Amino acid sequence: MATTDRPEQGPLLTSLRSPRVTAARRLARRAQRTKERRFIAEGPQAVREAVAHGPVPGTGEHAVVEIYTTPEAAERHAEIVAAARAAGVPVLSATTEVIADICQTVTPQGIVGVCRFVDTPFDAVLAARPRLVAVLANVRDPGNAGTVLRTADAAGADAVVLTDASVDLYNPKAVRASVGSLFHLPVAVGVPVAAAVAGLRAAGVRVVAADGAGDRDLDAELDDGALGGPAAWVFGNEAWGLPEETRALADAVVRVPIHGHAESLNLATAAAVCLYASARAQRVAGGCRAGG
Repeated sequence: MATTDRPEQGPLLTSLRSPRVTAARRLARRAQRTKERRFIAEGPQAVREAVAHGPVPGTGEHAVVEIYTTPEAAERHAEIVAAARAAGVPVLSATTEVIADICQTVTPQGIVGVCRFVDTPFDAVLAARPRLVAVLANVRDPGNAGTVLRTADAAGADAVVLTDASVDLYNPKAVRASVGSLFHLPVAVGVPVAAAVAGLRAAGVRVVAADGAGDRDLDAELDDGALGGPAAWVFGNEAWGLPEETRALADAVVRVPIHGHAESLNLATAAAVCLYASARAQRVAGGCRAGG
């Protein structure tokens, strides 16, 4: 039996061999996600933000295809279920085993959404005249990518760009690490780094490469008021940073000062420091100048 009748919540999906469950489980593979342009959002925060996102621009279709939830999770997160149903999104009741089969986490939280891709064309990002952008160049760790996306969202960035050599935006770990921020701000994917830099510069955005070997110091950038205007921070690979050819494309190569004895900062921490520095400078008239 694939389902058990539950009149108060609809049939309970119990079979791991159900075609719907099988289709959702296959989205763990990048090739399948790319083919169907769908991905999995796990947990109440991600599902809540996916439902709130509404239609995918240019499609008229809601970002959420369907939601699977245990009866217990449906009661705990009744507002998510109600919002989804109000938006015409199917909500399917399922066992804990079915939810676990779809999810990639060891301890799923009882609710999961099948979502449509929500990335934004790079041209649309540029047309919006962004003032603060995070560019992930050759970032391979999905947890780092998702965390930087969440940080950019928190710092008030206008967009995130993942270059063509970076991790898949819809990798389950990246989606989880973004904690719903994937649905908050425009994210462009698959952009060659040279094209990203050229496009941003043509849009009036200063391109700043974050690199531990940078010839400029972040404190000096702030003291000189250099971060007061539109800025795109380029962050490199977790292990080897930015290659020389990428650094050469930037308007400036800036290092985060290490005042203590730590060897370096990890990618997500460095991104937070840089993005918040720009966000503060942009909110202060004339930039963030010493004594100003």
